[in-house]
Amino acid sequence: MEKIEGVRNLVFDLGGVIIDLRRENAVEALESLGIADAGELLGLYRQEGPFLQLEIGEISPAQFFDALRAQCRPGTADADIEKAFNAFLVGLPVERLRMLRDLRGRGFRVFALSNTNAVMFNSWIRRAFQSEGLGVEDYFDGIVASFREGVCKPDPEIFRIVLRRYGLKGVETLMLDDSEANCAAARSVGMRAECVGLPGSGSDVIAITGRLV
Repeated sequence: MEKIEGVRNLVFDLGGVIIDLRRENAVEALESLGIADAGELLGLYRQEGPFLQLEIGEISPAQFFDALRAQCRPGTADADIEKAFNAFLVGLPVERLRMLRDLRGRGFRVFALSNTNAVMFNSWIRRAFQSEGLGVEDYFDGIVASFREGVCKPDPEIFRIVLRRYGLKGVETLMLDDSEANCAAARSVGMRAECVGLPGSGSDVIAITGRLV
């Protein structure tokens, strides 16, 4: 495989790259609570309705739970909605955590850029990153999350935020994302980008980072 040269900074998507996803699990779980249009609102790369509002920080988790509860069967609690929503996230293999630590040990600057929300980030994601006794912030030199920035991928502005905030040169920065639209947006602001495939595909995140020199 062709080596990747000249990269000093790595920017990782979380869902679909570091974290394994299964959208259908969340759709089924939300539908079981009574949210009939969950499949239309919950996308793999982009959300709609209250899910999008939460993802760009337009509404708080409390407002999100209230908005969904209006569609749920009586007696549905915040914890029920959170559990169903988090069913989207199915695993964070320890070898990917080791990969992140190894890359930083080799001198790369490592960042996360994710379309995510305060519900998932402050519950499932934080817990998953603790499996080695560390916290999510210990694996990255910086984290840019859509719900904090008020904008989400593939809007080019969120990629510009990463470059500006951390003083990165686009030509030295590689974005790894599982959406080609997001990769194209990263390239449009001067970043390099690789579209990540499924584990074992040869284009998965472990394989791609293994080509770095």
